Amino acid sequence: MRLVTNRGVGGIVLAGVALLLTSLLLAPAAYAEEEINPLPFEASTGNTASLQRGARDYMAYCSGCHSLKYLRYSRMGQDLGISDELLKQNLIFGAAKVGDPVLTAMPAQSEQWFGRIPPDLSLETKARGADWVYSYLMGFYLDSSRPLGVNNLYLPGVSMPAVLGELQGWQVKVEPAKGSAPAEDELPLKLVQAGSMTPEEYKAFVTDLTNFLTYTAEPVQQERVSTGWHVIFYLVFLLLPLTYLLKKEFWRDVH
Repeated sequence: MRLVTNRGVGGIVLAGVALLLTSLLLAPAAYAEEEINPLPFEASTGNTASLQRGARDYMAYCSGCHSLKYLRYSRMGQDLGISDELLKQNLIFGAAKVGDPVLTAMPAQSEQWFGRIPPDLSLETKARGADWVYSYLMGFYLDSSRPLGVNNLYLPGVSMPAVLGELQGWQVKVEPAKGSAPAEDELPLKLVQAGSMTPEEYKAFVTDLTNFLTYTAEPVQQERVSTGWHVIFYLVFLLLPLTYLLKKEFWRDVH
């Protein structure tokens, strides 16, 4: 009787292991079918005009909820060629000073409104990638099952309202035809109500905004790249004479 019981337990264990392995093998495939790759996007933090527009748009549409606590207004003005006077007139709201970090005035009860405290976006492009941020801002669509009436392709169940909906317009999700897939630079979304911007204007708007967020994640990037090239040239010119002298020293006895 004990032998039969052991065999029964062993069979159950083997069946459980087989079921677990099957689920692990199938899970990546199922996830891959639902995953939507980000739209192709190449950030340009060397485009000062784009960064200036992105800073303006961020302060107008995003800073009410999202802070940039690792960036100071003074640093932003210095890097983007914006004077202190223009910062005060156009980009600094409330009682903040030029030397202060870019913080939000969002009250503590915002967690009750949205289900969570709106995150700081200083390092968002570092954490997720600039292409993801760009795609996220392009990926809102109407969804009546959600409390705020919208959802997002790249963050299902998003708690953020579509604050840019008036600019982009309102989209609905469409299922691609069987056996086909959307192009690399297209999303399975259809515009059903136009916004105040054309699709091309909105793409340019989101490009500037994403460029600015890429800059905020590493304000010293341009300086770092420039310094890196200087260091490389310095090392090359330093090592060439030493290498030549070393070669002569090695071959002196041969010749």
